[in-house]
Amino acid sequence: MLRIGAHVSIADGYGNAVVTEHELGGNTGQIFVGSPRGWAVSDVDEDDAEAFADESEALDVGPWIVHGTYLINLATPKDDLAEKSLATMQAEIDACDRLSIPYYCFHPGSHTGAGVTDGIANIGERLSSLDIPEGTTVLLENTAGKGTSLGKSFEHLAKMVEASAHDYGQLGVCLDSCHLYAAGYDFRDSDGMSEMVEELAAEIGVEHVKYLHLNDSKHPLGSEKDEHEHIGDGEIGETGFENFINHEAFRELPMVLETPTGGKGYEGNIERVKELYRS
Repeated sequence: MLRIGAHVSIADGYGNAVVTEHELGGNTGQIFVGSPRGWAVSDVDEDDAEAFADESEALDVGPWIVHGTYLINLATPKDDLAEKSLATMQAEIDACDRLSIPYYCFHPGSHTGAGVTDGIANIGERLSSLDIPEGTTVLLENTAGKGTSLGKSFEHLAKMVEASAHDYGQLGVCLDSCHLYAAGYDFRDSDGMSEMVEELAAEIGVEHVKYLHLNDSKHPLGSEKDEHEHIGDGEIGETGFENFINHEAFRELPMVLETPTGGKGYEGNIERVKELYRS
């Protein structure tokens, strides 16, 4: 069964976020538990958790995922930034636990000149200090690779996990289609798709990919530019997404959209994914 949804706001409450997802035509979804460009994390009380759980069960929406704030940088050589990042991540992960949300994803960060090796070591060391509750899996999200950001390749992601005291089960991977394409992975035809999955299997293990972000790309293959487009309207195109979402490695995974909110919006993009999915 296709599990497709979109990123929705908690501004009107956690229960209403589930209702909004359902009204968009989604049956899974993603939220922030604070400002995406700040350090503060919203309190989750018993009423919030109960409303969220009740609506999710009643409307059959899930599994949910929480996206970490964009300020997080575990690769940084700056101790103060690393401490802020870890404190916010822990609070966000604890919110997942209170909401019984099984997945949390974040961007690993940028080494800002410290170098790839030191940056990956920093990520591993800092991941090790997180207290990950049972029932929550922390997912490293692949990146487009611009500048000194880490996570462009499957090799990078695998080394981050290897450098951590946590193992697969507590950790996993979330793959973003726009980031993959911008990083140079061309899955628009069957040969390219097969090559990408073979590399994924060799470096990480397909079974450790737990969630997908579906976004088309406004920029060409290998551009390293992270700018999302509506599904089928960008450089990846409908054929690329048909290959991506129907491949046996991915078709059973939950998928959420982070496409532009203007134009056809999330509702139109959800409908397009449903049309491309072969049941």
